[in-house]
Amino acid sequence: MRFLWIVGAVVVVVALVALLRKHQRRESLLVPSILGSLGLFLLVGGFLLVVDPGTPKSEAIKTGGLAGGAVIALYALWLNDRRRRTDEARQVIEKDRQLLEDQRAEHDRSRVADERFARAIELLGHETTQVRVGAMHALAGLARSRAEYTQTVLDILCAYLRRPYAQDEAELEVRLTSQRLIAELLPHVSDEGAPLYDLNLTKAHLEYFDLSYRQVGDLVARVARLVESNAFHHMKIHGDLYLTEATSSGRFFMHHSEISGRAWFSRFKAEDVAVFTGTKFLGETKFDRSSWAKEPEGLECAG
Repeated sequence: MRFLWIVGAVVVVVALVALLRKHQRRESLLVPSILGSLGLFLLVGGFLLVVDPGTPKSEAIKTGGLAGGAVIALYALWLNDRRRRTDEARQVIEKDRQLLEDQRAEHDRSRVADERFARAIELLGHETTQVRVGAMHALAGLARSRAEYTQTVLDILCAYLRRPYAQDEAELEVRLTSQRLIAELLPHVSDEGAPLYDLNLTKAHLEYFDLSYRQVGDLVARVARLVESNAFHHMKIHGDLYLTEATSSGRFFMHHSEISGRAWFSRFKAEDVAVFTGTKFLGETKFDRSSWAKEPEGLECAG
């Protein structure tokens, strides 16, 4: 029994050597841990019997068992920590893989959207009315599905309305479609915090244009030609409004609207009724050399 601790010490040394080799090779440490536990059991138990021969064998076995069990417990803790780190690494890899897939999918969606956009732009110049109308609907659909295209699509629809216009029923259908889609793409006046878009309708021909209950950033319609009836009532214009040198040969409704920036009606010409009742002009307003066939309703500073 007195040599038992020497055997234990040898086993512990062998276990340590095996542990180092297994660790370097990234192999399982189970066998070295079991050897170390057994060796520590023999070493501690045998050492107690040598130092204090009167120690009961049961006490020596108990103490040696605790020492050996501590090694197994340490191995279990190490194994659990290794599994945790492996799981974390796996989660990071999975997250990176998912991010890569999302980026690839987004790239594919952007590529498809760009192709749709380019094709729709090309079809806007088609000689057939139905094709041009379809191209406009395609652009509007793209703007609804990809918000970053909305301002660009609005610019294109406005640019179409700025094209020279000869009275033609087929062309009027296309223009009415463009006007309707512009209104549909703008946020409703009740949508707080909605993105604001600018409209450039300089020299545009507008007929039955209805932006009522919509909100915009800037609305520019310099030298525009408004015929029949056009509605800009119950609007919120968060930026500036320019109707300089515009002509309204039909009914012009801009009542109960709110204009936060400048409102320029210099040399504006109204050849029919114009209604401004309840409209709030919160910025600088100009009606320099404007002319009105009928006294504008709700407007005291015209002229």
